[in-house]
Amino acid sequence: MTAENAPITVLGIGNILLSDEGFGVRAVEELLRRYRFPAGVQVLDGGTLGMDLLRFLAGTQRLLVIDAIAGGGPPGTFYRFAGDEVQAYFREKVSLHELGIKDVLAVLASTGRPVAEVVVIGIQPASLDVGLELTPVAAAALEGAVAAAVAELVRWQVEVSAVGD
Repeated sequence: MTAENAPITVLGIGNILLSDEGFGVRAVEELLRRYRFPAGVQVLDGGTLGMDLLRFLAGTQRLLVIDAIAGGGPPGTFYRFAGDEVQAYFREKVSLHELGIKDVLAVLASTGRPVAEVVVIGIQPASLDVGLELTPVAAAALEGAVAAAVAELVRWQVEVSAVGD
């Protein structure tokens, strides 16, 4: 992508080598497998890129972040943060990647290209142990996270179509 990236970005972040830590990436993989997105929407596997995400997010007006979230609830608990809750989310450092995303958003704002709306969704991980698969608890929560992501896009008036439609 260039400095004129899509105005809407869905960003899955996490390390797929650490089981549920890769929840955001796995959710994005599932979104891309099941749905087609119109021009103006980019769906990205942000992995553990941190500040390297800056070039992909420049020009984004609405950002949906999907991540593993250490919110203190039981494994599999679903979280959604929007508006002022996003800043509290970053202050409380409940995401395993909040510093990278927080820094990227701060740089975009300081260069006069702030992201107007940020929504963060994710689940409480059950395990961060080495492993390529999600735990059964996280795998079971994947469907709900994908549905929540699609619902957020629909709220933003994005026409999402299922693959095969």
